[in-house]
Amino acid sequence: MFNWANKITFFRIACVPLVVVLLYFPNRVSCFVAMLIFILAALSDLLDGFIARRYNLVTNMGKFLDPLADKLLVLAALIMLSYLHWLEAWISILIIEREVMVTGLRAIAVDKGIVIAADKYGKLKTIVQIIALCPLILHYPWFGFDPNWLGKVLIYIALFLTLFSGANYVYKFYKSVLK
Repeated sequence: MFNWANKITFFRIACVPLVVVLLYFPNRVSCFVAMLIFILAALSDLLDGFIARRYNLVTNMGKFLDPLADKLLVLAALIMLSYLHWLEAWISILIIEREVMVTGLRAIAVDKGIVIAADKYGKLKTIVQIIALCPLILHYPWFGFDPNWLGKVLIYIALFLTLFSGANYVYKFYKSVLK
């Protein structure tokens, strides 16, 4: 149950409060460190998935906690960025709404014995969200480069993918569960 893959997932969950605290007291150093921890946590998702599949360590706990850890990391960053007024709250709200809706639909489907697996759009959405959040967390200019414009462009792309993949999950739910 507490295998290496799951321990790495718990590490990712433990990174969430660190990112939140560092962003709660924003300055150049704390934002840089928060971004590094955010990146490390996001990359740990690749590692725990690789270990779980490679060494046949896939568990029900891991299946539940792994996507939860991803959501906690991304949603905590979105909330803190909105709190700091570095990101419009409506963007965070739409992304959070999608995540809660998809999680709820998946739970209903599982209750009916149907698994709606993550698809390529949902995975791409997560990757773009994480990439977009990095420059927004960094916030302060470094070496003459202002990361905010890049983060804003990328977060709008992530928002589009978020809404598109959410609509795709609703469609899959309708076809699989409500047909």
